[in-house]
Amino acid sequence: MATKEASSSQKKGATPTKLSPKAAAAAVRIADNKKALFNYHIEERFEAGMVLEGWEVKSLREGKVQLTDGYVVVRNGELFIIGCQINPLGTASTHVRPDSVRTKKLLMHKEEIRRLVGKVEQKGFTLVPLNMHWKAGKVKCEIGLAKGKGEHDKRDTIKDREGKREVERAMKSRNR
Repeated sequence: MATKEASSSQKKGATPTKLSPKAAAAAVRIADNKKALFNYHIEERFEAGMVLEGWEVKSLREGKVQLTDGYVVVRNGELFIIGCQINPLGTASTHVRPDSVRTKKLLMHKEEIRRLVGKVEQKGFTLVPLNMHWKAGKVKCEIGLAKGKGEHDKRDTIKDREGKREVERAMKSRNR
């Protein structure tokens, strides 16, 4: 009986599509901060909710967000993301004045925030936004506890990336 139900649920000629975990994550991802991964060593990652206005959510659905210049600060035991730019849609409401660089509040449990504050006060640690994504219909921001890279570390990152490209090119030409 189970095979009959399984076969009838599939459309004729359709193949079942299985998404890899990476592809499934990309489907719900809104924006990435690639610059943060280049400029910082990420020690820990945390997920935080965001307090947004309606026009910001609509813009996020269209992908009109930039995390590159964003950073996270702690004020009075609360987390805020500064410099995250959400560009308003052209069809934004006439009675709302959209501010694209508005400071947005991040939502986390108090115990997690206290733990983060203790780590951020250590020398060299900062909080940076890594990506924004959808989770159960809500916008989440992944923030990272990061330590700045030195110039030589950045050069090593570039050297490793170029080495990987060389190997991929060699393998690709070898397979032809």
